[in-house]
Amino acid sequence: MRRLTSRTSLGFAAVEFAEEVLEIHLFPWQRWLLIHALELLPSGGLRFRTVVVLVARQNGKSTLGIILSLFWMYVLGRDLVIGTAQDLDVAEEIWQGAVDIVEETPDLAALLDRVVKVNGKKSLELTSGERYKVKAANRRAGRGLSGDLVLLDELREHASWDSWGAITKTTMARPEAQVWALSNAGDAASIVLRYLRKMGHAAVGDPDGINDDSQVSAEELLPDEDGLEVDDEDTLAIFEWSAPPNCDLWDRDGWAQGNPSLGYSITERTIGSACKTDPEWVFRTEVLCQWSDGTLEGPFPPGSWEKSTDAESQIADASPIWPCLDISWDRTTSHLGVAGWREDGLPHVEVIASRAGTDWVVPWLSERKDTLGDEIVVQAKGAPASSLIPALEEAGFSVVKWGGSDLGAAAGSLYDRVRAAVGQGSAESGLRHLPQPVLDVAAATASTRPMGDAWMWDRKNSPTDAAPLIAVTGALWALTRPSEKPQVSAYEDTGLTVV
Repeated sequence: MRRLTSRTSLGFAAVEFAEEVLEIHLFPWQRWLLIHALELLPSGGLRFRTVVVLVARQNGKSTLGIILSLFWMYVLGRDLVIGTAQDLDVAEEIWQGAVDIVEETPDLAALLDRVVKVNGKKSLELTSGERYKVKAANRRAGRGLSGDLVLLDELREHASWDSWGAITKTTMARPEAQVWALSNAGDAASIVLRYLRKMGHAAVGDPDGINDDSQVSAEELLPDEDGLEVDDEDTLAIFEWSAPPNCDLWDRDGWAQGNPSLGYSITERTIGSACKTDPEWVFRTEVLCQWSDGTLEGPFPPGSWEKSTDAESQIADASPIWPCLDISWDRTTSHLGVAGWREDGLPHVEVIASRAGTDWVVPWLSERKDTLGDEIVVQAKGAPASSLIPALEEAGFSVVKWGGSDLGAAAGSLYDRVRAAVGQGSAESGLRHLPQPVLDVAAATASTRPMGDAWMWDRKNSPTDAAPLIAVTGALWALTRPSEKPQVSAYEDTGLTVV
């Protein structure tokens, strides 16, 4: 390690700019962060290309975004700053904060060329050519642009790699560019943030144990496409302020660890009030910056899906096994779920295969008839998987056609069994599943749609692919239905691609 000074870090210049020019009084943690995140290499360039900042809500992340954007434009003279967030209003709020400061500061206003406030084209432009543009976080974000600074707010909301892949690659032709991702703790749906955090924690000895064998590996969180991951972990910096895992909700030291602005803009009284009124995982995620293995707004009761997880769970040798096929609404990915009975009498569900397209499904199943059998559950009509029924029957499979009122009954049955994990039902009526990203994310984010007096998982309107959850729902329905036909077998779990 080396001592950071004004010669070895641009952070000192950023701090001086913020306090002397912008007249923003920085908190100690903000000052420390800027100095360390803007460290220079011995050759003079920025050490880090990707900076991830994790800190609880309302601690001053947005202020950092304003300082960085204006520092890049006015002091470093870089051509383009791009601000984005999953909710465009969040990115526009930071942008508007920067505009207000520029217009109210004579020295900055003197270089102002124009402010474009047209929706979808908002831009702050200087007479010397520097620009600060706001873009929506989607797969088209920033394409055609070359960014010198990219600000991604609320990275926890990125449930796929689409936005990250589009916006961060605007920096590829800029050797001195940086990507800053600002967020509080994420959950099961925070695919991008989970991957980056796992890489960062692994590099410093895995202090929270998030890379051990019982957890999801970083590689499993990557997309199929190449080139979206961080190319060199030495260029990644993660700065995290969070309470220790599993600490008591009323641990004052934990409050301080997750809220570095405590005593400045945040008081113990306000944190205590939130602790008394928030559900536990809302408080832990939003106030203590602790990660949840589920989501705060999923279809199941908070904590129930996580408590149904068993890393050692498996189907008993003598149990029948029922497979079910489902396909994503856009037909990009096919999923095979299975259900069977454990030794303790609880049903076990899991996704045994998840791959792109549909062409692989029939050959893959045909090769495994001796282990999976020749019966498979498929939604009878109205679903993407329904189109494969003729091909499956031609290949010799007996298709159990799932439809009508059984769709709603199956979803309700799965829901009730998961809910039992948190005491909302008898323990004997529960279920168990393995920790699998493809299934965990679907279970954490799936939307529902009404079906008469019941409801079913909604492929089209779910924020992520709900098909893995639908596949295990159909498999569980076949396993537990009164007309179940016994089928004793085992199945292979090698060579599977789970994304």
